[in-house]
Amino acid sequence: MFGSVVTAMVTPMREDGALDLAKAEQLARHLADNGTDTVLVCGTTGESPTLSDDEKVELMTTVVKAVEGRAKVMAGTGSNDTRHSIELSQRAQEAGVDSLLLVVPYYNKPPQRALYEHFKAIAQSVDLPCMIYNIPGRTGINLLPETLAKLSEVPGIVAVKESSGNLDQVSDICGAVADGFAVYSGDDSLTLPILSVGGVGVVSVASHLVGLQIKQMIEDFQAGKVKEAAAMHHRLVPLFKALFVTTNPIPVKWAMSLIGIDCGPTRPPLMAPTASEQATITAAMRNLGLVD
Repeated sequence: MFGSVVTAMVTPMREDGALDLAKAEQLARHLADNGTDTVLVCGTTGESPTLSDDEKVELMTTVVKAVEGRAKVMAGTGSNDTRHSIELSQRAQEAGVDSLLLVVPYYNKPPQRALYEHFKAIAQSVDLPCMIYNIPGRTGINLLPETLAKLSEVPGIVAVKESSGNLDQVSDICGAVADGFAVYSGDDSLTLPILSVGGVGVVSVASHLVGLQIKQMIEDFQAGKVKEAAAMHHRLVPLFKALFVTTNPIPVKWAMSLIGIDCGPTRPPLMAPTASEQATITAAMRNLGLVD
């Protein structure tokens, strides 16, 4: 439904911190032409914590028009307030997106039964396929495999972005969810391992830079070319690590400027990378021939 490569798109900003919608159009088209099947806007990589709802809807509308059917568009509309999530999800549907990404509620740490009801309520409020986003390191709570298995039976809930970093948990999920429910890696470096236990693709940051290579790796694995897929994985791992040398999306935003796609600064409280971090990112890109 979403293809194998979903790119969590950065949000281009002007120097004064305002949205740069013209550059958002350019970036979305670049991604669609370079391996991205679905463009995800307003995710954490898109600095969603600092975007107002009106800015999010404006960004969704811009990207939907920009890709013109060349890629699908997913919008991050989850929050730690069920009512707010429903309202934003409905606005996203009106903006023309193809699907939604719903993060596990952060900070308030609902129990598992409440997580089930939260996601069910959002899914029932719209007519769009929904991908759940489990990232305990940011939210403070882990969506357990048994809860996700129940959610996979809810109409409209069709996939998960798994960023627990726990391959055993991902394996349990793949074995427990309903037929047709799709499991995506939420970490570039774990894409290949997750494919090996039943995953279908990745929600990627590195695909801003190496989307075609990531897609090739996935296609090779799915075609039984395991050695070729592993070789590509090992080639890309240094870049995957460099793009998380500090808090995402600081590295990838800066990296994009090196290939001539200026996405502007991050909004406070995020900051530009240090000289040492810049050197790490540049070295990884140079090793792949992305920069001179």
